[in-house]
Amino acid sequence: MSQRVTLGLVQMKSAASIAANLARAESRVQSLAHRGAQIIALPELFLTPYFCQTKDKKFFGLAEPIPGPSVRALQDIARRNKVVLTTSVFEKGERGKCYNTAVVLDADGKLRGTYRKMHIPDDPKNYYGEAYYFTPGNLGVCVFKTRFAKIATLICWDQWFPEGARIAAAKGAQIIIYPTAIGYQLKAKSGINEAEHEAWQVIQRAHAIANTVFVAACNRVGLEHRLRFWGTSFVTDPYGRVLAQAGTEKEEDVLVPCDLEVIDQMREDWPFLAARRMKVEG
Repeated sequence: MSQRVTLGLVQMKSAASIAANLARAESRVQSLAHRGAQIIALPELFLTPYFCQTKDKKFFGLAEPIPGPSVRALQDIARRNKVVLTTSVFEKGERGKCYNTAVVLDADGKLRGTYRKMHIPDDPKNYYGEAYYFTPGNLGVCVFKTRFAKIATLICWDQWFPEGARIAAAKGAQIIIYPTAIGYQLKAKSGINEAEHEAWQVIQRAHAIANTVFVAACNRVGLEHRLRFWGTSFVTDPYGRVLAQAGTEKEEDVLVPCDLEVIDQMREDWPFLAARRMKVEG
């Protein structure tokens, strides 16, 4: 496995039509692949607008099994472009339960596995009412060996909890990818939005440092109902250095070459994982 890999992040808006969102994603993935991207991330639940701002039973009709029509379409996109592709989808699971689930599709289009979001925000007053739709994940944290690197996928609110990143790193992840849907609340007090935005990036840079891994966050962007998604999709290396970052206002692709040898170098100099005295079980 090569020690160099190029990440691509698709920061995008989501339209009302699943077909339109798939078509837009396919075009962006193809463009990034032509520019050298090998592992490409799409935002959390990009197939639809962020419906969790309201409670409405009709949205359960958006849920699909895995693999279902949308995941099969994404598998085809990954295969035709020879890229690893990851995002999260609204999964119709067993016994009537639904999940916010990340899929990892390898460069041959095969489904390498899934991760079900474990931390589910129950905050409808701030327009993150996901607990109405999603059951907390029951698959644990997994690491997927893909054609280009060993990756783990956690999802959005999982970003704020250190245990997931630590487990992923302990299991051998080189890159942790967070498909994300986070933004400004339009009626927030002055200064709060900016502080939350800064904290969001700082904590993920800290995950990269503490676990000596690359971290990539792929966010949506644009105004939807009561939230303005802040974009700022970025990649940080194991030293916490932001290698590339998108803007806050528009759709944008991020292309980032990553030297995975930095992981070994840092773990030799700062052996955080090897030296830890408190073990986190996976």
